[in-house]
Amino acid sequence: MSKPTAFRAHDYLAPRYWPTWLGLGLLRASLWLPYPALLALGRGLGGLLYHLVPSRRRVVLTNLRLCFPQMPEAQRHRLAKQNMAATATALFEGALSWWGKDERLRPLYRIEGLEHLQQARAQGKGVILLGGHYTTLEISGRLLAFHVPGLQPIYKPARNPLFEAFMASSRKRLFDDLLPSSEMRRIVRSLKAGKVVWYAPDQDFGRKQTVFAPFFGVATASLTSTAGLARLAAAPVVPYYSERLPGKAGYLIRLLPALKGFPSGDAVADASTVNQTIENQARQVPEQYLWVHRRFKTRPEGEPSVY
Repeated sequence: MSKPTAFRAHDYLAPRYWPTWLGLGLLRASLWLPYPALLALGRGLGGLLYHLVPSRRRVVLTNLRLCFPQMPEAQRHRLAKQNMAATATALFEGALSWWGKDERLRPLYRIEGLEHLQQARAQGKGVILLGGHYTTLEISGRLLAFHVPGLQPIYKPARNPLFEAFMASSRKRLFDDLLPSSEMRRIVRSLKAGKVVWYAPDQDFGRKQTVFAPFFGVATASLTSTAGLARLAAAPVVPYYSERLPGKAGYLIRLLPALKGFPSGDAVADASTVNQTIENQARQVPEQYLWVHRRFKTRPEGEPSVY
């Protein structure tokens, strides 16, 4: 297990970091609010962002048009507003994840299907938890860690140096280790050591190590790394879902049986399986998927940009 990353605040005192410090301070202060008020604050911020950040609104609407082509336009705009509210709420849930006390968090969720992970671990190998970029990603990781010793999330380091240093330090207090997505050999070693590695491969990383596979019926640049990791480490892959429940009911974490016949050896078929697994949850609660990401940025040869 790696030692927690030392976070030294004095390394980030330059004026360019002041807006980030302000944002972190506001997030920390939000923990004084009761849980329902914190959710309301997230919804309010999301409503503002819908109107004040048109570039991201356009990305959300473009993604929704591609994925739900039969949806009436008015309904699609309502869904986009709900989605930006869910995305903003995730910021305050991140504060709960990083600073919230266990006794505050434990009553806020329920977990289903933990036996599927236990069965996979009983094989004596590491396990890949296959998740997606749902807006509950950050808070669900904190909650899942209550039940899963040796949990190691794969993550993409943030571009902002202060936010990256702070986030890595905060997450390393919660998890067994953090695994940068670029360090595939290290990830394989963790799996071979019997760790549970949490992976959400549903982002656009260009053409490198990808194939085009359907996601919501759209040809999508899809990483082949999930199948590659499963093959190299002989690791079962357990689908993992999380969602924000209505009102102040908290969160649901749900694990499914390990994927059968995976990997198959067919790169497109395996990427399609991964995409379908993530899509299944995104269809259940479409307002909670991370539609602000330009998931369809990379297009097949000859196709124009959709953004």
